[in-house]
Amino acid sequence: MKSCGLLFFALLLLQYHGVLFQQVEAEDGFVKTKGVQFMLNGIPYYANGFNAYWLMYMASDPSQRNLVSSAFQQASKKGLTIARTWAFNDGGYRALQYSPGFYNEQSFQGLDFVVSEARKYGIKLVLSLVNSYENFGGRKQYVEWARSQGHQSINSEDDFFTNSVVKGYYKNHIKTVLTRRNSLTGVAYKDEPTIMAWELMNEPRCTSDPSGRTIQAWITEMASYLKSIDVNHLLEAGLEGFYGESKQQTNPKYFQVGTDFIANNQIPGIDFATVHSYPDQWLTGSNYEDQVSFLSSWVNDHIQDAQNILHKPVLFAEFGRSLKESGYTTSQRDRIFNTVYSAIYSSARGGGAAVGGLFWQLLAEGMDSFQDGYGVVLSEGSSTVGIIAEESERLIKIRKMYARLRNIEKWKRARDIRRAQWWSGNKVNDTGN
Repeated sequence: MKSCGLLFFALLLLQYHGVLFQQVEAEDGFVKTKGVQFMLNGIPYYANGFNAYWLMYMASDPSQRNLVSSAFQQASKKGLTIARTWAFNDGGYRALQYSPGFYNEQSFQGLDFVVSEARKYGIKLVLSLVNSYENFGGRKQYVEWARSQGHQSINSEDDFFTNSVVKGYYKNHIKTVLTRRNSLTGVAYKDEPTIMAWELMNEPRCTSDPSGRTIQAWITEMASYLKSIDVNHLLEAGLEGFYGESKQQTNPKYFQVGTDFIANNQIPGIDFATVHSYPDQWLTGSNYEDQVSFLSSWVNDHIQDAQNILHKPVLFAEFGRSLKESGYTTSQRDRIFNTVYSAIYSSARGGGAAVGGLFWQLLAEGMDSFQDGYGVVLSEGSSTVGIIAEESERLIKIRKMYARLRNIEKWKRARDIRRAQWWSGNKVNDTGN
């Protein structure tokens, strides 16, 4: 009996020893949060990623879908596993929503393709639901729609956050996107694990109310509404990271745009915080060294506040450096990337709140007309691409470490159970003898 028990333990050890050194995580689960960490299938999920706002826009034309496939393929090769993109295009060319509640099926099928293709390459999506700016419609388009229906009391784009008619339009868009059934996979978006998170708005700002109360109320209302429809996915507000009056000195040039990194992210429906980082835009007229110094402090301040005050994960959802800057060199861009990546990795390797970074922006080959100065083409193999790949590798190693630890714990639990069963059976046999 004892020899059979020893053989069982040996076989069990071999079985689990093999598991320890496999790639342990399937990418098909929903990303959740636990404390300051993302979790995927029970394992802390630290990941590198990118922005590509143009994915649905391109995919709405079947002849250009190869650009989406190429981008995902190149990203996957570099270990990038999160993509942030637009789930909106309000009015205008290739609109998704061409008037309130009326949608372009061809554009929706483009978004279907984006989700399906991301799933194919193991890439999680952060889908933004409206723009703060007039590009692709945004707040301005919603306000104009309401005015055209006779609601003349609307005076500015900031009324987007308070006018009941406009809020109704936006809520309808939330519901329409979340309940959309993918024409390629048959899965409703709200049930699709390829989607990691929803974003309420790209860079919300309300300069008419610097106190922050307007944005706070809007995020609270919309987060509650979205979560009433979708209990599976994470939600973030789309914030740039600007602080309110209590920590205004941290903002570049004391910016006040009506948001508050602390208060806005403490709203219960918001699952994780986001930060954008553009010292080249925010500190115009300053020298490069001052911009790098600001960036280092900006990133680390937000990591500490996410860790110690919010107790939530923080994703650095946009950063980069424009080649259109005077005196630009690739080494300058590399240093910006390294500054962000080093802070993320330093936090992540200790199990901290910085869960990843998404550079702005990834372009496929042949997309020169989309080059805004920040575009990175992975196939070009620049030094920046090497830095991106290195960060991916470092974060993947952290995920593997956690996966091995989890499998060791699973093995220990299984061993203890079988050991108890064996001793129990052995005692019965001994009594019988």
